[in-house]
Amino acid sequence: MPLVIRKTLMHVEETLIEGNKKAKNPLILIAAVAVIKNPWVNLLKENVFIDDLKPGILDVAPELGEILTAMIVKEAGSGDKVEAYGKSAVVGLKGEIEHASGIIHTLRFGNFYREAVGAKSYLSFCNTRGGANAPIMIPLMDKNDVGRRSHYLTIHLSVPDAPADDEIVVALGASIGGRPHHRIGDRYQDLKDLGHDVDNPASV
Repeated sequence: MPLVIRKTLMHVEETLIEGNKKAKNPLILIAAVAVIKNPWVNLLKENVFIDDLKPGILDVAPELGEILTAMIVKEAGSGDKVEAYGKSAVVGLKGEIEHASGIIHTLRFGNFYREAVGAKSYLSFCNTRGGANAPIMIPLMDKNDVGRRSHYLTIHLSVPDAPADDEIVVALGASIGGRPHHRIGDRYQDLKDLGHDVDNPASV
């Protein structure tokens, strides 16, 4: 089933004051969201368990990844301006968590975004199931430094009429900047204090 997009939306928020203190550099959070028809919906109506999700993934993920990436880059002004990034999907109540996962957990979806913003880190993610107006949580982290805690952020939004039972809401998130008054250090100092190797943080 080819990609069917019912609607797209952009979410942009700018934090100017945090903790009763003006931000030196406002934090800008951006989300590009698409409400799509679940590509496995026809078989769902027949109550069929779908063993092979790959055809649906190939039909939908590449084109959707390209569209959402273009939306983010246009709003940010350029890929270079994006500092932290992430992805999320919410499948409607007739679908499986695996359907949400299938769309976003493929390089055919994520690589458009990764390459457009020049990233090295993996895309942090959330995949859930819910009805219309379900929370869409997009966890973010620095696109090149997974230990940079200032950029551990979450975009939180919802779409009042989505996902319908036979839909999936898919989103990419970005930040320009980190938390305005970040002051908890980074994970590297913790590792040093604990005597752990950066490359083997659990000491296993």
